[in-house]
This record gives sequence, C-alpha cells and structure tokens, in this order.
Amino acid sequence: MAERPLVAMVGGETLLAKEIREVLGENKPAPRVQLISAAGDGSMLLALEEDEAAVLTPLSAESLEGASVAFLAGSQASSRRALKLNPAGGPVLIDLAGALEEQPNARLRAPSAEPETGGSAAASIYVVAHPAAIALAIFLVRLARAGSIRRALVHIFEPASERGQRGLDELQQQTVAVLNFQKLKQDVFDAQAGFNMLARYGAEALEPLQGIEQRIERHLASLLAAWPGVPMPSLRLIQAPVFHGHSFSLWVEFDQQPGVEAISSVLEQGGIDVRFEDPPTNAGIAGQSGLSAGAIAVDNNNPRACWFWVVSDNLRLAAENAVAVAREVL
Repeated sequence: MAERPLVAMVGGETLLAKEIREVLGENKPAPRVQLISAAGDGSMLLALEEDEAAVLTPLSAESLEGASVAFLAGSQASSRRALKLNPAGGPVLIDLAGALEEQPNARLRAPSAEPETGGSAAASIYVVAHPAAIALAIFLVRLARAGSIRRALVHIFEPASERGQRGLDELQQQTVAVLNFQKLKQDVFDAQAGFNMLARYGAEALEPLQGIEQRIERHLASLLAAWPGVPMPSLRLIQAPVFHGHSFSLWVEFDQQPGVEAISSVLEQGGIDVRFEDPPTNAGIAGQSGLSAGAIAVDNNNPRACWFWVVSDNLRLAAENAVAVAREVL
C-alpha cells in the first residue's frame, strides 16, 4: 500500500489545529500529522491529547521537510516564520491566520463558497478566508437565488474562540471575576468582554477589532467577486461575550421581496438548515458543519426587506475549508 501522505500542523497546540485534525480524521485513510509548536523560542512542547501526552516539535526547516501540506494554524507571527523557514520544494502552505495574504504568490480560498468551476490554479500559498466571510458568502449567494438583492446590512457577533485559547481563558476568567467583584484580566481584549458587548477593543489589545473587521470585508469582497449580482453588504463586527460560534443579524432588501416561505425553501435547497420554530443559536451549532438560519421575518417598515438570524461554527467552517484546499494538493 502507498504510504499515507504527511501533513505538518504549525500551531499544533491551538483550538483550530485540533479542529483541523478532527476533520482530517474523517478521511480514510487519514494522513499522518506532524505537530509543530507555534512558539517562537524554538522550544519543544508537550500537549495533552485525549489523556495522552503529545510532543510538538519546534518550528524549523527540518520539521517541515517531507510534508506535502503545512497548515498554519497558530499566530500570524508563526505563519510568517513558517514562510521564511519553508525549504525549497517544501510543503504547500495553507494559512489560517491571515498573515500571508499580501504575498504575491498567495491565493485566497474558501472552497465551500466558491463556484464549482472544476478546479483552480495551483499556488504555493493558500490563505483560507475568515470564517465569517465564508459564512456570509455562502448565505448571500444562496439567498440571491430567491430574488435579486438590492442591498444588505450585517452585524457579526464575534466569539472569544476567534482569539484562540487565550481568548477563551480570558473570557472565562472575566466572567468569574465579574461575579466575584475581582480584578479583570485584560491581556487579550484590553477591555471587559465578560457580560459585555464591544464595538472596539482596548488600545493595548493583541489585535484591534477594526483590523479584524477590515479583514472580513476584504475577504468577503473577494469571495463575492466570483458571484455577479450578489452585492457586497455593509457590515459591523461586534465582540460578543460568547465562547464559540459566529452569529449574524442580517437585513436584506430585495428588488421584489419573494416572501418568507419562498426564501426558506430556497435556503433549504441550498443546504442551509432553516429553523421555523426556535431560532438557531451559536451554542447549538458548536461542532456542526454548515449554516443554520431562523427568525426570518419581513421588515415592518420596508416590505421589500427581510431580517435573518444565522449561526455557524467558526472553527469547524475554517477547518473544513482548509482541509478541502489540502485535498486538492494531496
């Protein structure tokens, strides 16, 4: 039998890497995985994997050799280090941190939101689009089949898991601290994220929220460019006090409003789970593929417009698209 292909996982200790490995494990036979630490000090890490210790090797040219694909699932800094260290003839880089999109040989990808054109040009670097941009592209493209969209507005509610394990830990600590009137840890958000909604992070945050918002806009505009007739929406990113899953509140105006029943039918035919009774929740979709929509209602003040509530698992959506890109290479 042919040897199973080897893939490298830079940032093998992260939430996103764990999700990618779960998706890879659904392939039979699953590829071999080389776990590589995202730490910048060249240290070897130990991580607990299903009650067993897993060794993460330091990031180096040697740790990337022999791999067909390298998933860059750590920080933007570790993605840039991987690019610098990648040896000649080394693996194709699949960047999920958004650090390499300015490279001239990089291509933005989101297979689940792209037209089925029978393949795409090969590249040495693929940047997986932000999961919020992927979810919105999927939804708007499916929705446009129900009727021509005139304009759309979107509020995106960002989960703490988009900031990785540190974001989850800080939100958890803040939640406990607020209840116990204790000092808040603010290393990630530089603001109170627990029991709070944020339109901006503090000045000392690891990454400004407006920078993330701009990345989503950029990625969504690129994805929608492949779908003539689907307009780019106006959007606003808001940090929500939730651990997992994106939530979206969309207002969409049609040239001629097709009706809630027709819209729901078209969305279901497009593979979107439509909830007619209880609207979907970000907690309820955790660990699931695809999108779920509900609370579809005609705007009381504009009969051509409708409101939508949509949720998706951010980590699962990013991981599935990254693995779909890797399948084209392996």
